Amino acid sequence: MLAAPINPSDINMIQGNYGLLPKLPAVGGNEGVGQVVAVGSSVTGVKPGDWVIPANAGLGTWRTEAVFSEEALIGVPSDIPLQSAATLSVNPCTAYRMLMDFEQLQPGDSVIQNASNSGVGQAVIQIAAALGLRTVNVVRDRPDIQKLTDRLKSLGAEHVLTEEELRKHEMKNFFKDMPQPRLALNCVGGKSSTELLRHLAPGGTMVTYGGMAKQPVIASVSQLIFKDLKLRGFWLSQWKKDHSPAQFKELILTLCSLIGRGQLTAPACSEVPLQDYQRALEASMQPFVSSKQILTMC
Repeated sequence: MLAAPINPSDINMIQGNYGLLPKLPAVGGNEGVGQVVAVGSSVTGVKPGDWVIPANAGLGTWRTEAVFSEEALIGVPSDIPLQSAATLSVNPCTAYRMLMDFEQLQPGDSVIQNASNSGVGQAVIQIAAALGLRTVNVVRDRPDIQKLTDRLKSLGAEHVLTEEELRKHEMKNFFKDMPQPRLALNCVGGKSSTELLRHLAPGGTMVTYGGMAKQPVIASVSQLIFKDLKLRGFWLSQWKKDHSPAQFKELILTLCSLIGRGQLTAPACSEVPLQDYQRALEASMQPFVSSKQILTMC
């Protein structure tokens, strides 16, 4: 292994409240990048020196070395940045599929999302910009809000708003200058998701892929009846079950081409040596941390 991030879903898995739990004892980490050192005589898909990422969750990437079957791995180009390769197989894949699979969006259409500085949020901003989509990005208020706003705008965010700004009466005029979003991406739940629904265009879809507030999604009856809004969920592991390994490989290569063109970068990262994993885990669970912890093994 070369590097592996700490994602919220990794923490959830360790806590035992995730949709997929490995048999114990197990190694943590569902994502990362490794370099092939040696292969068996019947292996044809990868060779020594190749960079590889896990094909599925539950592989256990927080380690220095491992022996895997070639079916458990997908080769990636070794000329992309290490941090991009290490953070490729979960968040950018989730972002891309949510933008493509729920609404037939055209260039100029808009998307609204909460937790916009999360790993998925940063990927949504960049992939949407590459597709010509306009983004309204909601974040929690914080002392360094201007710094965060500038960083998200540098990634391609058109608008960055705090949760409080989204609730203001003036938001009624906001969508006079841009189309109402047909797609909302919710990683929070609770009041935040209710606000996203309020700003969706009639017939629009809100896709929930996380629940950081640990509160239910509340939709008013009138929104469902009179606006015909759709509530959907997305889980990448389920998408993989419903699609072939070749389709997942195609998705990975599509994202690699965006990285190669400079249209998709890794989220803000802090590299931590594997032996300091305790420090990295503690940092990853602090509120308002915009930097993803990446364990490095080399």
